[in-house]
This record gives sequence, structure tokens and C-alpha cells, in this order.
Amino acid sequence: MADYALAFKPAIGLYGQHDPSAVLFEDGVPVFGIEEERLTRQKHAPETFPMNAIVACLEHRDLELADVDRILLPYDPRLRSRIRSHYVRDALRAEGLARKITALERTAIDAVRSRLRPTGIVESRLAEIGTPVPPIELLSHHRCHAASAFHPSGFEDALVLTIDAKGEFDSTVVWSGHEGGLTRVHTDEHPNSLGLFYAIVTEYLGYRMFNGEGKVMGLAAYGEYNSDIDRTLRDLVDVGAEYDVTDLTRRWGTGHGVERLEEAFGRPRTDEPGSFDQWEKDLAYTTQKILEEIVLDVVRAYASRVDSTNVALAGGVALNCKLNKRIRELSIVDETFVQPVAHDAGLALGAGWALQRPADVDPLSTVYFGPEYESDEIEAELETNKIDFARPENVERYVAQRLAEGALVGWFQGRSELGPRALGARSILADPRSAEWRDRVNRFVKHREQWRPFAPSILEDAAAEFLIDAEPAPFMIDTFDVRPERADELSAVVHPADGTTRPQTVREDQHPRYYRLLSAFEEITGVPVLLNTSFNDRGEPIVNTPSEAVKDFYGMGLDVLVLEEYVLEKNTARLPPVEEGSNGREPLSNLDPLADRTDGDRSESSSSTRTVLDS
Repeated sequence: MADYALAFKPAIGLYGQHDPSAVLFEDGVPVFGIEEERLTRQKHAPETFPMNAIVACLEHRDLELADVDRILLPYDPRLRSRIRSHYVRDALRAEGLARKITALERTAIDAVRSRLRPTGIVESRLAEIGTPVPPIELLSHHRCHAASAFHPSGFEDALVLTIDAKGEFDSTVVWSGHEGGLTRVHTDEHPNSLGLFYAIVTEYLGYRMFNGEGKVMGLAAYGEYNSDIDRTLRDLVDVGAEYDVTDLTRRWGTGHGVERLEEAFGRPRTDEPGSFDQWEKDLAYTTQKILEEIVLDVVRAYASRVDSTNVALAGGVALNCKLNKRIRELSIVDETFVQPVAHDAGLALGAGWALQRPADVDPLSTVYFGPEYESDEIEAELETNKIDFARPENVERYVAQRLAEGALVGWFQGRSELGPRALGARSILADPRSAEWRDRVNRFVKHREQWRPFAPSILEDAAAEFLIDAEPAPFMIDTFDVRPERADELSAVVHPADGTTRPQTVREDQHPRYYRLLSAFEEITGVPVLLNTSFNDRGEPIVNTPSEAVKDFYGMGLDVLVLEEYVLEKNTARLPPVEEGSNGREPLSNLDPLADRTDGDRSESSSSTRTVLDS
């Protein structure tokens, strides 16, 4: 009889504020996982219990809650039962005596609840799903991050770094990963938080904490050394392995830090992000540089202490792919592994692995843990909504030809990815060979800033032809320099400011249909690469269902939508006629979408796209 463990990360009460998720483990192996935001359609699902994600996990194996052997929570509220002095100081900074008293009461109540009823709110919410509620095990936040990085890495030993804003009270933890598991080596507690430091600059530049940090990282490449910014920011923080950023981070949240930056620079925060002057670009550059300096010094200081040349990373800061590149390139580092679901949603994976021996956890090569949809279900929905579609005999070849022509494609295939990156299951695809397609996707599809770069998917066995020091990188969480002689072939996916790219390498065993699509595109163009970005519009989570994909298809500047083997064209005249007596479109085995196609036709297609956007 199978053993079932349900691991989930709430975002309520004592369990954090964002990115809830759930993962079902069967005999120690993750068999289903999804983030709550994919189901509620609210980005990061803040202040939310992952009720929908939990139910989805149970339904995947047709389980009742009582069939689950244990619940694993990647937070241990009992660690918060000691009242830290800075929380008292924060409470005393509230305006007015009444607010001070209320804040102090809330701090005391949280401490008591953490000790006496650490799982009370979780038990009551689970009881809404079913009873009896299985036994609940509490695991510390950063230990779960560390397990999510080390256990599936395939390493026998490693220096493990977990870096985020705060979990319980930890912000940066150095671990030794070994055959027996994980040993804590060093801890920096909140408020000495690198995640919060970066978030403060993010908010100062007009973006939002836990959402805009990646944009600041991308912006940093457009900046340059500015002595005034560098000196001012370094006056506020101490760098090195024994770093100190508490002048900015001493209070939870970003308000205090943003005020300190406004005072130090004599310049108010940015109200309307997107179009930045050179000063703002230079601030992003300096912030990224300081983060890299600190973390690289931590690696240098502790690699010899744990006696390993491998590095494993998790926590929200590990989503910083520029930082990951710098770590990978250190001479003292042989191999790195970055947990692809590095932010808090990945805690559920770590909780399921934390109590296992690392050697019992299979190396991670894909994160296709989410739902998939049967062909007849998709076809029935399309017919019910009277949507014209076709069913090519060779969908990969058809789509590759349309991409080579310049079509922008929504690609919905198989099980969805867990985590923030689209990896060929819920993706928007385009030809990578011209910067024109990057600009079109930014403007007409993603509706975002024109300076934002995109990432490529590339056949793993061809990566070395395009990337310097290439190695398998299946998760789009590391950055590589592009070979200058091949950069013109990848203009849409090379960062225009620094010549790097953040690739997903693809093997056939990881995603067969996506591999075949890349291979077909190579046969047509000679380039085994596609621009790949997440299938979502600005500000929304990645699409989860076929109906959401159809909705976004008609609301975005896409030309083609592929739902498993079904193809929709924005210009329905491109679809072949329906056979008499047939319920669907005729097979497209002999249809060449490039045939009988003129430059005028291509312009007409682009015009059609703009009309849809303008309507």
C-alpha cells in the first residue's frame, strides 16, 4: 500500500505571506505539485491558504484527506515563540499610544500562539476538506529550502546556501550537505537579510517586493559604475562574508529602507517604473554588484570549511540568475545546482525530501508536476465554444514552420511546470533570430517594458555551439555568455546590454514533444533554439487550463495557439476546410504553412494581430 505525504506551504498567520503551494509525495516521490496562484489566478496568492492546491493534489490520486499518512509543513512557528527585540522596537515605532499597545499585543499573541497552538489554523482549514486530519509535522523554513537544493542535486557533498528575506527568523543559512543530510554551519538572522536588502531597492525603483526583483536584475545590465551611488550605498551596508545590511533592513517590510535611501540619495522613490534614467540603471547595477560581492565572499569563506567544491542554492535570492552565474564561474566551484522552484513555493518540495536520506532522492531533471488535459476534453471544449481548430498529423512540424515564418505561438502541452519558469509546457514561443520578435512579444503579447530580455530553449546537445562553457541547464535559472560569432542568430534572446542569455536546455526524455518542435525548427532554419517565455499576460499567473489559454490567445497578440495536438489560428482562413461529415478539421500532414505565402500575407497577419489588440 502506498505511503502518502502531503506537503504544503500556507501563506497565512504564522506561515509567511506569499507563494503558497502543495505537493503530494507517494512513497517519497513527488507525483503532483502546483502553486495556489495558478488556481486562484492571483499572482503570488498573498495571504492565502492553499486550499485549491491541496484539493488538486488529492484529486490527482483520487484520495480523501484521511488517506494521507502525514502532513508536512515547511514552517515551524515554535521557533517564533521567543520575542525578538527588534519586533518590540517596531511595535514601539507605531504612531500614538493606542497603536503602540495594539502592536505590542499582536507581537505577544503571535509568540504565545506559536508555542501553544502552532498548527491550530492549519488544522481548522484542513478540517474543511475532510476529517480526521492526518498528523502534522513541522519543519523549519530554511531546512526545507536546503533540502530542496541538496537532496535532488545528485551531489554526494555540497556547500548549501539558502538566502531569502526571512523564514521564521533566518535570512541566510550556510549548510554542509553530506551523506547523512544537512548540518547547519552559519546563520544570519533577520533583520540582516539580503533578500530584504534587494527588495528595498526594488521598491525604491517603483516595483513591488517579491515580484519586481527579477526586473531590477535585468535592469542592472544597462547600468554602469557610478562612484556617487557606489559610495552612498556602501555607507549604508557592510559587504563581505560577515555582511551587515541592517541599516536598511532593521524593520520588516520595505518602508524604512526606502525612506533611508530617499534620505541618503536626496531623491524620492520612483513612482512610475518602466522607463528609467541612467541614474536608476546605475543604482540597479550597484545593487546587483553588492549582492554578488557578498554572496561570493560567503562561498569563498565556507567552501573550505565544509570541504566541498559543489554548491547548491535555494531561497528567493537564488532566482537571481546573474548571481548564479558568478558562483558557477568561481575557480573553487566545480558544480552548482539551483533549485528551480527556489522561492517559497518550492518549500513544499523541500519538506517532502527533508526527512529522507539524500541518496534516496532522485536527481531532479524536470518540474512537470502539475495537471494535464486529455485530448477529448480539449476538443469538446473547443467545439462547445464554436472555435475553429485543426489537428495536424505532425503538429511539431506545422508549428515549427509557422514559427520560422514569424508567427507568435502559445504552446500548451502536457503537465504544467511547478515554479516561475515556463519550460515548454505553458510557453509563448517565437523565432529567436531577430530582435524584432523580442520587441513584438514585449509590446503585443506580454505588454511589458521594451528593454526586458527573453530567454531561449535550446537542444541540449547543441548548447555548446552557442554558449560559452555550456552545460545542461534545464531550468532557466542560470546565465551563460553567448558565443559572439553566433549571437546574431539569437538576437531575440541575448541580453542586449551584456551578451548573456538564460537558457533552458532540452533533452528528448525531458519533454518529447517540445524536443521534437525544437528539432523541427532546426531542420527548417538551422537554429535549434526558440524564444520561450511564460504563457501569461502582464501581472497574471501562468495559464493553467485550456480555457485560460484560449482566453489569453484572443486577448494577446498571438498568431497561433497549440493545445496538445490541436491548432488554433488567429487568422482562421489559414485553417483547411472541414471535411464533409467530419467533426473536426482535416489533418494537416501535407499542409505547408509557408506555401502560397507572400510578404503581403505576413503583413496582413500582423495587421490582424493589431486589430485584435486594439478591439
